[in-house]
Amino acid sequence: MITIDLRGKTILVTGASDGIGKATADFLMTMGARVGVHYHSNKSAAEQLVAKHGIGSHTFQADLSKEQEVFQLFESVIAHFGKIDVIIANAGVFLSHSTKENTAAWLAVWKRTIEVNLNSVGILTKLGIDHFRTHREGRFIYIGSRAAFRGETEEYLAYAASKGGITSLARSVARSFGKENIKAFVVAPGFTRTPMAESFIAKYGEQRVLDEIALNQLTTPEDLAPLIGMLCSGAMDHATGATIDVNGGSHIR
Repeated sequence: MITIDLRGKTILVTGASDGIGKATADFLMTMGARVGVHYHSNKSAAEQLVAKHGIGSHTFQADLSKEQEVFQLFESVIAHFGKIDVIIANAGVFLSHSTKENTAAWLAVWKRTIEVNLNSVGILTKLGIDHFRTHREGRFIYIGSRAAFRGETEEYLAYAASKGGITSLARSVARSFGKENIKAFVVAPGFTRTPMAESFIAKYGEQRVLDEIALNQLTTPEDLAPLIGMLCSGAMDHATGATIDVNGGSHIR
């Protein structure tokens, strides 16, 4: 196993009860970090993850589509830990809204996707900048997507747009606040075997996904966790502003 010393670091991971967030939070705690494990509805999974690693980490519930709950999440994490060293913006939704639908239904999915995937991230970024300035250091890790660079199918226009926004946000944070010792990175997965992706696999079949990539197996959340841990450690700070692709060779830039 890769070993990265994260003792003494407090890290907030949004969407940490399953998928990439869960694998990342698990890895970070194994490496010694205190983790704020955010969840929306899967309380039992979040609590089981924290219990696995003993004392130190803590769970926090919030619906990131609701602006006030995003503020409350950040305030609760600060109240519990006193300080955050890294914010990992992982939570997101992958909702289909074909242009063949009527416009009202299409727009409702667009709005929900942007609220969760982008607006909540913007709020956490502003709150994080204020907090990191006070402590003279901090890191943002944004979980983006191949979709920001390759584009998506017509059913997922909002998802692609939200991930494009996250990418530009991260780059702007890196350029604007590096002199204040604030760094920002994007990890851009391709199709990853997560609960969020299972509906796509069920509809279109796993072979369709495998046909897109250069490898023989789908990417798993555990394939991303060590990289994210390395970014948390500070060992890759001179990559601030970078987007790191982890997409099985399905889109090479």
